[in-house]
Amino acid sequence: MRPLALSVGDPAGVGPTVAVEVVARRRDECFRVFGDATWLASTLEARGILPVPRARAPGDVELVDVVRWPAAVIAARAPTPEGGRAQLAALDAAIDDVQAGRSRALVTGPTSKEAIVSGGAAFVGQTERLAERVGLGAADVTMLFLGPRLRVGLVTTHLAVRDAAEVLAPPLVRRTVAHLVEATRRLGIERPRIRVTGLNPHAGEGGLFGREEIEAIAPGLRDLGDLEAEVHGPIPAETAFRAAAEGRADGVVAMIHDQATIASKLLDWGCAVNVTWGLPFIRTSVDHGVAYDAAAAGLVSSEGMLAAVELARCLSAP
Repeated sequence: MRPLALSVGDPAGVGPTVAVEVVARRRDECFRVFGDATWLASTLEARGILPVPRARAPGDVELVDVVRWPAAVIAARAPTPEGGRAQLAALDAAIDDVQAGRSRALVTGPTSKEAIVSGGAAFVGQTERLAERVGLGAADVTMLFLGPRLRVGLVTTHLAVRDAAEVLAPPLVRRTVAHLVEATRRLGIERPRIRVTGLNPHAGEGGLFGREEIEAIAPGLRDLGDLEAEVHGPIPAETAFRAAAEGRADGVVAMIHDQATIASKLLDWGCAVNVTWGLPFIRTSVDHGVAYDAAAAGLVSSEGMLAAVELARCLSAP
C-alpha cells in the first residue's frame, strides 16, 4: 500500500508530538513523516517503533529528513524564523512527494504563519501554498471543514474582512458550492442539502445592509441543476448554521473565514478536519493551531490529527 505523507508543522508547537502519537496509535496505516528524522526517530523508538527505509505495509513508518530542529527552536514554544523555515520546508517536501505519487494523500500538522513569514517567505496559509505548489490559483481550491455535525465550505479564506467583501464574485460562490457538494457526495450523501449564507446581517435585507447578496452571491447560485444537490441561499448565516446543527442541512457555504470557523469549532471542536478540495490529491489537516501553550504545558491532544488521518484514509485509495 502507498503511505500517507505527514508534514508535522511547527517544531515549537504540538505538531511533532501529535504526529508521533498518531503514528503510534494507527498501526493499521503506513506513513512517510516529513521533518527532523533524528528527533522523530528518537521519539518513536522511545515508543517501541523502529522506522523503516521504505514504508509499504501497515505499521511501517518512514522518516524523510528535511531539516534539523535546533533544541532552542523547540524550546522557544513561540514563532521563530528557524522554525518557520523548517515547517515550510517540510510542507513543501511533503507536497512534492504526493504530487510525485510516492504517497497517496497528504496530512498536515499546524503551521505558524508568523513564524514562516519571519523566516523570509511570503505565506498566508497552507491552503494557498498547496494551490501554488501544484500550479493552481487560490481561487481554484476550497477550504472545507468536515465534521460530524457540520460540513462547511469557505468562499474566501485568509483575507481581511473588507478585502473579502471586495473579492466576492459569482464564480467563487459557485466553485465553493460545487466543491462542498463533491465532498459530501464522496462521504456518502447522494443529494446533499446545502445552505448558502449571506455576507451581511439578515443576508442584506434586500439591499438595505449591502448588495453582495444581490450582486455576487445570488448570481453564483443560478443554474446549479448539474450538481444534483438541494441548494438554498443566500440566507442569514445564523439560519444556515442552525439548520446544519439541527440536521436539516448537510453542508453550509460561508462567505468569510470566521463565519465558518466559529461555527465549526463550536459544533465540532476536536473532530472537524480541514480539507483542501480541488487539488489533484487529497489533503487533510487538523482544525487547530500550533498551540505553543499546550506544547509547553505538555497538555497535547492528538484527536484532531487522528481525525485528519482517518478522513484521509476514507477519501483516498490505498
